[in-house]
Amino acid sequence: MVSAAKLRRAQDAIVQMRPYAKKLQEVLSNIVSNSENRSGGSNLAVERPIEKVLLVVITSDRSLCGAYNANLIKLAKLTIKEKYSAQFAKGNVSIWAIGKKGYEHFLKNNFKVSEAYRDIFTHLNFESVQVCAQDAVKAFEEKDFDVVEIVYSEFKNAATQIFTVERFLPIPKTQKKTGAKKSDFIFEPSREELLTELMPKILNTQLYKAVLDSSASEHGARMTAMDKATDNASELLRSLRLSYNRARQAAITTELTEIVSGAAALQG
Repeated sequence: MVSAAKLRRAQDAIVQMRPYAKKLQEVLSNIVSNSENRSGGSNLAVERPIEKVLLVVITSDRSLCGAYNANLIKLAKLTIKEKYSAQFAKGNVSIWAIGKKGYEHFLKNNFKVSEAYRDIFTHLNFESVQVCAQDAVKAFEEKDFDVVEIVYSEFKNAATQIFTVERFLPIPKTQKKTGAKKSDFIFEPSREELLTELMPKILNTQLYKAVLDSSASEHGARMTAMDKATDNASELLRSLRLSYNRARQAAITTELTEIVSGAAALQG
């Protein structure tokens, strides 16, 4: 019931946020793609040889939400195994855990994990997420990491979550369709100013969207898991009640049989 109440607020927040964030990301990808061969490109879109990797893994602070956290952790490990196994073997894969469950798991299993952003869900707001996004951008610019990926759960509905790995940095470019006309825009102010002003804001928004998605997914998963647990508990109680009544009936029948047999023996 608590998760159902929280889910409504979290769902409203992500439903209102998602179209805005996706359109901003699309605009940024288009600008970066068109700036590929110009001086107006940004170093945040530069593809480098991948030596150091950062995964931002967004889990929950609390349990009782079924396999939600386990699926996110499993996806993060699968991503490391399939895409960054060489970097992991060298100890060059770092994890920034948002949410206590992910942090506790990766710490216990000897991953290189940071606790700086573990408690974001305690006071979930744009400012706290913005700090994490800005630190990731700064680390990428200073070449502490060559690629940054976000592992989170995209909210579809209360019963369905889509576990996703999304590129954060370098900024992904749009794929040009074969035979499609290339759009060239006139920028006011200049392309350089626009990129400098827009990029940090859009990246902040992108990470905030992922956190809101995860928050709504968590409440949906918990509501569904607890609803199933209630149904299972009711079914178990019904089964135990039947077993109890059968055992009680058998005991009464045995006692009556013994009484009747004793009376018959006395009369015999």
